[in-house]
Amino acid sequence: MPQRTPLDPAVEWVEFAATDADWDAAEPHLLTSMLSQLVLIRTFEEFVLELAGEGLIHGPAHSSIGQEGGAVGSVIGLTSQDTVNGSHRGHHQFLAKVLSHVHPEGIDPTKPFSEDVRAVVLRSLAEICGLDRGFSHGRGGSMHLQWKDAGAIGTNAIVGGGVPLAAGSAWAHRQAGTDAVAVTYFGDGATNIGSTLESFNLAAAWKLPLCFFIENNQYAVSTSVHEATGEPRLSARGPGFGIRSWKVDGMDPLAVYLAMQEALAHMRAGNGPTVIEADVYRYFHQNGAFPGSSFRYRTREEEAAWRQRDPIDQLRAHLARRRILSSADVDDTIAAAKALMADVGTVLLEPKPGGKPKERQIKAAEWPDPAFVNVGVRGDLSEFDDAPLADRDTFDGELAETKFIDAVAAVMNRRMGTDDRIVVMGEDVHRLNGGTNGATRGLKDAYPDRILGTPISENAFTGLGGGIALDGRFRPVVEFMYADFMWVAADQLFNQIAKARHMFGGDDDVPLVLRSKVAMGTGYGSQHSMDPAGIFATAPGWRIVAPSTPFDYVGLMNSALRCKDPVLVLEHVDLYGSTGEGPVDDFDYCLPVGKAAVRRAGGELTILTYLAMTKYVLEAVEQVGDVDAEVIDLRWLDRASIDWDTIGESIKKTNNVLIAEQGALGTSYGGWLADEIGRRFFDWLDHPVQRVTGGEASPSISKVLERAAIAKSEEVVEALQTRVRY
Repeated sequence: MPQRTPLDPAVEWVEFAATDADWDAAEPHLLTSMLSQLVLIRTFEEFVLELAGEGLIHGPAHSSIGQEGGAVGSVIGLTSQDTVNGSHRGHHQFLAKVLSHVHPEGIDPTKPFSEDVRAVVLRSLAEICGLDRGFSHGRGGSMHLQWKDAGAIGTNAIVGGGVPLAAGSAWAHRQAGTDAVAVTYFGDGATNIGSTLESFNLAAAWKLPLCFFIENNQYAVSTSVHEATGEPRLSARGPGFGIRSWKVDGMDPLAVYLAMQEALAHMRAGNGPTVIEADVYRYFHQNGAFPGSSFRYRTREEEAAWRQRDPIDQLRAHLARRRILSSADVDDTIAAAKALMADVGTVLLEPKPGGKPKERQIKAAEWPDPAFVNVGVRGDLSEFDDAPLADRDTFDGELAETKFIDAVAAVMNRRMGTDDRIVVMGEDVHRLNGGTNGATRGLKDAYPDRILGTPISENAFTGLGGGIALDGRFRPVVEFMYADFMWVAADQLFNQIAKARHMFGGDDDVPLVLRSKVAMGTGYGSQHSMDPAGIFATAPGWRIVAPSTPFDYVGLMNSALRCKDPVLVLEHVDLYGSTGEGPVDDFDYCLPVGKAAVRRAGGELTILTYLAMTKYVLEAVEQVGDVDAEVIDLRWLDRASIDWDTIGESIKKTNNVLIAEQGALGTSYGGWLADEIGRRFFDWLDHPVQRVTGGEASPSISKVLERAAIAKSEEVVEALQTRVRY
């Protein structure tokens, strides 16, 4: 008979409730401040639903009515330095945080609401309506609310998508030497999402001051928590990762406040993350003003039972019992909040000419200028105004034959030595004498707290890097061991990092560098070999650099680390062992943004290429011998940075273009480039744009099949001999 020993979690997991004694002990000022926030948020949400019913909200109106107790109870004890983010249903958390910011002393419900409160309500409503005076000039709308000055770092439309970003904020708080914490709000649906669970693990492993606040409103749209998981006590996830956890009645704002006070003490003392699960209830459906029972996934009896525990009514009863405020006083506060919303509405709305009685429309002057549509997709590069720019023809430092991988490590060592904001993270970057290829050689010993070996959790550590970048105090360099892993972290790369600047109004710097390698030809097969340039070129928030020489690597990495946009730095395993000219002691120059390099002058054919393919193209041209080809190494690959001047000058001379790349046809970078060249230079082209790419399939393990799937010199030679010359 096997021996059985019961196991207990290594951390405390408790169900937490406030008693009448706790209510009696609570400071009157705390309770009245809670009331003000609860009433303002409830009234605001009711007004939003009113506008939605009139068709004045373009897009969703995810009401948080019924859930305010969890938001107010958890936020009211935070400071403006503490940061919060949330999900698509985040009006209540956002408002609680910004109201606490403008009135950290609390809001007296017996006095008129201040101009600061009015301004917050007006800007929040304008943002939800998609108007210019909103916090993000209407770009974020209901699901993307941000005011960084208040510590509200952004709600998120992707379920679980904001959780890793909050981990980055928490890391930055700790690294900066503060006792500030981050709180990330999400619902029952997100507790089963990979990015959330990865972030649990990473935060616990690194002891980050991050509170995972689960608003368990019982339903992910119409699917109940009991259908979605075998353990509906969602705070049970916490102990599984070694995270101290609380389960609390979220309809009771004082109970939430007291639980959060314990969690804050734990986090501010440096003891790592916490989990709070607050049982709450959204009175209405996922979106709009109908109850869930209208869609038959809830009963009216269930809804009525939860409404009997309404957080405002509970607080009203205790205030009256303790003779702090009468029920009539609370009614007056509600009336004042409704008057405030009506007043704010007159700023944004007007009677619709020729419409029905009381029919309204948004004032034309409130809409953003359509010309604003693309402003802020990326920064203006003003950070390069004083940059030490140099290219090969203007560099006056000493050069020597340099191994490519040594240049990779050397420039990062130089930058980390001169800029203590830089932090490097990725799998095994702290081991193996510089990671799997030596790119971080010697850096862990020199900068032990800024070289972070991560768990295998691309979503979590990529999002954490994104959160650090958005925080602004540090510059993360995220390494992916193989480019294919970008698909694993696609949400963080493309929905979060790439869109953040534009989505939140155009002013958010996102200074993140993503390093990865193209490993074609190494025998690692279909899932470790891709060239991601073509994929990233479709995401306008990203800049892309592709160095092919040691000299270029140093200059391009310096530019990437100076840039305030996210930059993908592509490397190729074929280049790591190669040698070429590189700097001896000057590792500070930046290659100009958007400047290609002409590697070979010619007048008969323009060949556009990048990375290791540059060497293969040059070899092919030499081998063929009688093609007067001009070879341009693009270096900058994103749409905003590509060097159209150099490309155009060459095309007008040769009237013939070949794009040569190594990777698969389906994710080809050259596809969009050929299309754009055809549109820009149609009158100058004597022939269709020709392309050399790999095959349709990804490279596979077999040495023979792998070689057949990718392009090198031989494929360029064939193109020069049979496809380009007519």
